[in-house]
Amino acid sequence: MGTPVDRDALRALVGEQTERLAAAGLGPGGTAALRLPPSLGFVAALLACWQLRAQVALLDHRLTDHEIELAVGRLAPQVLVGSAHRPSAALRGFAEADPVAVRLPDGRSARTGHALVQLSSGSTGPAKVIARTAGDLLRELDCYRGLVGFPGEGERVVLLSSVVHVLGLVGGLLNSLHARAPLTVPERMTAAGILAAVTEEEQRPTTVIGVPFHAELLAGAAAPPPLPRLRRMVVAGELVRPGLPAAFTAAYGVPLGTMYGMTELGVIATDLDGTLHPAKQPVTGMELRSVQGELQIRTTASPYPGLDDPTRWSDGWLHTRDAAELDEATGRVTVLGRRDSQVSIGGLKVDLTEVEQTLAALPRVREAVVVFDEGAIEAYLATEEGTDQDLVRDGLTRQLAAYKRPRRLAFLAQLPRTATGKLLRDPAALRAAAG
Repeated sequence: MGTPVDRDALRALVGEQTERLAAAGLGPGGTAALRLPPSLGFVAALLACWQLRAQVALLDHRLTDHEIELAVGRLAPQVLVGSAHRPSAALRGFAEADPVAVRLPDGRSARTGHALVQLSSGSTGPAKVIARTAGDLLRELDCYRGLVGFPGEGERVVLLSSVVHVLGLVGGLLNSLHARAPLTVPERMTAAGILAAVTEEEQRPTTVIGVPFHAELLAGAAAPPPLPRLRRMVVAGELVRPGLPAAFTAAYGVPLGTMYGMTELGVIATDLDGTLHPAKQPVTGMELRSVQGELQIRTTASPYPGLDDPTRWSDGWLHTRDAAELDEATGRVTVLGRRDSQVSIGGLKVDLTEVEQTLAALPRVREAVVVFDEGAIEAYLATEEGTDQDLVRDGLTRQLAAYKRPRRLAFLAQLPRTATGKLLRDPAALRAAAG
């Protein structure tokens, strides 16, 4: 994935993996789980599973053996595909992986007709099992092809998002294959590594796809080189802090686009040129509504196999649990944050997203996470080196009413994240990181 591979070579790799998986007993209606780092081995094994008409579950290779055991027990795949190589280093973007398929004695065949099973990121609670059909994936690819400004034939993608999760998988890998847009994964996920990947190719217009953390990383790079072929960067996964789009554009002279999506549906709405921020335009065919401030989206079936929970899906509507505003005149949506970010302090309503964005906009604050636990608001900040913490507290005092201010304000060198790069929001884990 770091160097170009032609389609004939990829077909040969897929054919080899198809034979290996079939030898392990995988066939139509079977189930497989992939635990592979971003690599040609991952791509070949994934496509081989689908060529065999099997259902594929994707497991992040960075999970511990204990977490993998729990996921396998929950999903019960017939075949587990891992790598013969040692796990790649934490900052590696892509790796060498020789897939090894192991038949599991307690595995079950597919109980539904879904092609893909994923686990949600777990940033806001326990990971959910989410399933999508081949038709769901094809519909999403059609949405990407209809987006003006999204990479197509003759263009190039530098992918920073994990291919195990929906943006990296569909918006990155599958769209690149479908649209014949060459895909590069940086050798190292550092600012220098990402910039080196962007400058590798001087001919094709290039789009960088990642999460807000990656945009923060690039916006903070010292003296970045000229990138004449960089067209834009697009991020998704969580809200972008105030000031980041302007900082990124100032550094590189191109827009920082944003997308809103979910593992359950893929891409939902976009602002690829950064001209609508914070609003986004829903993609073709997406029907949205707001019910008591919660964004709901029309779907033909529940994306949660075996789960009957009317608070997540009912009567053809997916409950996103996101607070949002819909503009009836334009159809645009502005996502405000999680609905569960609204808490009550002494009978007064406080929006944790408002507190978080206020903190993140303060001078010398790189990012912030605000949580509510045991009846109190807690805030965790990553600030620039040498920041005067009293000035941060004074700024917060000036901008927020007393009842909105965090009882605890902790300063960290960097905030903990999930495997996908999202900010971790578990209060216990944040307190442990703060020490």
